[in-house]
Amino acid sequence: MKRIQKPEIKNKILWVVLFFMINSGEAFAAIPLITDDTGTQGKGNVQIELFGEYGHDREGRVTTKNSDISATLTYGLIDTLDLAFISIPYQAWSSDGAGSLIKGDGLGDMAIEAKWRFYDEDGLSLALKPGLTIPTGNEDKGLGAGKMTYYLNLIASKELNPWAFHINLSYVRNDNKVDERKDLWHASFAATVDVIKNLKLVGDIGLATNPDSASTNPLAYILGGLIYSLRENLDIGLGLKGGLTKPEMDISIRGGITWRF
Repeated sequence: MKRIQKPEIKNKILWVVLFFMINSGEAFAAIPLITDDTGTQGKGNVQIELFGEYGHDREGRVTTKNSDISATLTYGLIDTLDLAFISIPYQAWSSDGAGSLIKGDGLGDMAIEAKWRFYDEDGLSLALKPGLTIPTGNEDKGLGAGKMTYYLNLIASKELNPWAFHINLSYVRNDNKVDERKDLWHASFAATVDVIKNLKLVGDIGLATNPDSASTNPLAYILGGLIYSLRENLDIGLGLKGGLTKPEMDISIRGGITWRF
């Protein structure tokens, strides 16, 4: 790994400050995946992710639409430890049923998280990803929890060229003011495969606790997509996510750009 000299680090910090002045965001795995991998940036390196998602759901006579725009900045403290500063995401939603239209938009909850890869041998790696959210969104508009939440994600990755496989097991302490469940669990599995130079096909499937305390039906999804590398340090990701249970959004389009420097 190339050693980053102090002037280079200062220049990257300036880029970080400028970026946060003009963007807002939320953390995600390699776009368009939801399941994260154990990869870290390396000491002194920076990654910026610009992400967008549009979802459509219909239940009975009610049609719901959600839009999210976000940005995540990750900095490599050491080769095996990243720190992610996640700026405030922008969200918009609408619900149309029985001739009545309800809609809203605004900034959501900000998050800060870290990723520590503590094991890496023979293509198998393990990582822990703790994080927290800060209640910057308006919970009365459905844009936040109203309290600080905490989470921990255990990540396992296995490389079998040209394939890669990833498993996530997560717990969220969902303290909130909106009568949601406070203990949430998530499990997911993703696979990627290099099909031609600079192009990966990706798949993802997952199951999570429904935060709605009035429902025992879990959230479940399946996702397919691709990641194309325009350059070694610049990726474009696009995916289509479908709901496997009623509480999950019926269909969502997810995409974005990842830039590493």
